[in-house]
Parts: sequence; structure tokens; C-alpha cells
Amino acid sequence: MALFHHPKPPPPRVILLTYATLLLLISPAHSITCSSQKFSNNLYINCTDLPTLKASLYWNHVAKTSSLSIAFVAPPSKPDGWIAWAINPKGTGMAGSQALVAFKDSKGSMTLKTYNISSYSSIVEGNRVLNSRAEYSAGTMKIHATVKLPKTMKEFNHVWQVGGAVVDGMPVKHEFQPENLNAKGKLQLEVTEKAPTSNSIARSPAIAPVSSPNPSYGSRNSAMYVLFMVIIGALISN
Repeated sequence: MALFHHPKPPPPRVILLTYATLLLLISPAHSITCSSQKFSNNLYINCTDLPTLKASLYWNHVAKTSSLSIAFVAPPSKPDGWIAWAINPKGTGMAGSQALVAFKDSKGSMTLKTYNISSYSSIVEGNRVLNSRAEYSAGTMKIHATVKLPKTMKEFNHVWQVGGAVVDGMPVKHEFQPENLNAKGKLQLEVTEKAPTSNSIARSPAIAPVSSPNPSYGSRNSAMYVLFMVIIGALISN
């Protein structure tokens, strides 16, 4: 007589589905976060994970010199695409902004250009800003720059964007998905107004996004729920 009851092992498909669910639970969505980036200098005091396009903004405002140093980090929508970060002194969208745009030139080297975007049909190249450069690494592009601001400015609207192609040295129009349309917010400068003194970067709550939460999070949660229900159904049927 058997002293212990040995349950029948679950079918292989149930085991595979269980492993797939665990992978979804422990594997975070690929995105650029404040903690994922390292810089050789200690220029940036604040960092904010932006709500769309898997982007982050590192920055430091020095009120005494009215200067703002930034590092905008994001993956382009395609490897040969572009990324952009812009200041809009009057509106909340890309139209009317002064934008920094990074992309690979015809030789494959990273380049950074400044554009005055009066409207979506009028884009004029502007003057180069201080300490501006662009980098590319592991599918991610970075924009570094220092801009001068009015002394009385305490906050401003900013916009960020990514695109999938560059033709004849000009970025091709980006997609108009919810993540693209909601890539805008307000940067509040009074959070930190001092010169950098250490290697620490503080997560800053200074971004007030004019947008809805990242829709990719909801899609991922929905997929996890559906897969979980499939597993439950398989267990019941067996």
C-alpha cells in the first residue's frame, strides 16, 4: 500500500505556460531609466523618467548663470532614426519650439543639429548651442547640451520626440501614436539650483507631464492577465 499519494505531473503545455508567465512577471519592459544610465562627469543633479517613448531627462539648472545643462536619452523608433528634445516658450507642442535633434549622418557618425520649428511645415536650422554633442550606444541615442535661459524663468514647456528615418540630412516626420502625441510636459527649475558637487543624481519630481500614462504598461498588464487565464483554464481542464 502506498503511504504517499503522488499527484499526476501537469502536462508539458501547462509547464511552458507557467514559465512564460513568470518571465512576464520578472522581466521589466525595455526602457531608458534614470538608474540605467551612467555618466563620466557629475554635471547632472536631477533626473526624471519621462512618461512616454522610453526616455529620460538628466538636468541641472544653475540660477546664478541662468544656464541649464541637459542630457536627453531615448531609443529612436528605428536604428537609423532620430531623437529630439525641445523647449517651447509659448506652446505645449513641437510647433513653436527650439529643438535639438540627434541622428546618424551619411557616414554613420552621430550629429546634433538645432532647429527653429515655427510650424510643422517650417523647420529652419538654427545656431549651435553650448557644449552640444550626440552619442549612440546599444540602440540608445543621447543629446548633451547647455542652454541659456531668461533669469526670471522658473519653468517652461518642453517636448521630446523620436523618429524612424533621416533623408538627405533631415529627420522624417515621426509617427502620430498616443506616445508621440503625449510626449510633452513642464519642467520646473526650482527643484535644484546649484552647481554639481557630487556624483549622485536625484530622481526629480519636477516633470509635470501634459499626457496620459504610458500605454505600453497597460498593454503589458493585459497580456499578463490573458496568459494567466489561459493557464488557469488549462489546469482546470486537466
